[in-house]
Amino acid sequence: MKLALYLLVLVAFLGAFDTLYYHEWRARLPALGPRARSELQLHALRDFVYAVLFAGLPWVAWEGWYLVLLVALLLAEVVLTLWDFVVEDWIRKPLGGVYAGERVMHGIMGIVYGAMLANIVPALRTWWAKPTGFAYSPAPISEALRWVLILMAVGVFLSGVRDLCAAAGIRYSAWPWVTQKQ
Repeated sequence: MKLALYLLVLVAFLGAFDTLYYHEWRARLPALGPRARSELQLHALRDFVYAVLFAGLPWVAWEGWYLVLLVALLLAEVVLTLWDFVVEDWIRKPLGGVYAGERVMHGIMGIVYGAMLANIVPALRTWWAKPTGFAYSPAPISEALRWVLILMAVGVFLSGVRDLCAAAGIRYSAWPWVTQKQ
């Protein structure tokens, strides 16, 4: 579990860079608003999945049948990401396509996420054998790193809310890139 969480932290930092640099700075996706609705909605859904993973895995064991919920979240992230690859190509055509560096970043993130999944399997097997429930079980990483993941959970959750607001064209949701009019 320890290595899985270190890899999850790496995914968090890579994802933060991808969001801040490629989605915000380079593509300015929130400023596209409804034109990027599909991509922004996918990002928001994936952000909400990551918020649960970042906030939960360092602190809680998903035991028994609750493990099914965790596995569903882990697989949902994969499906959302694969679908996002398709949607990004479509949405970004007017911008000249997805940036080459962003494609590389997505590939690296996919590899790291896959490594995290492979390394979490032993913990999942242990949790499956337990009675159903959530158990307070701080992961074998430093407390500081557990709190970093909590901060990442808050950040990715807020990013998801912003993406949903931008997808809906809600006033000022694209700030600082544009000021939307009513």
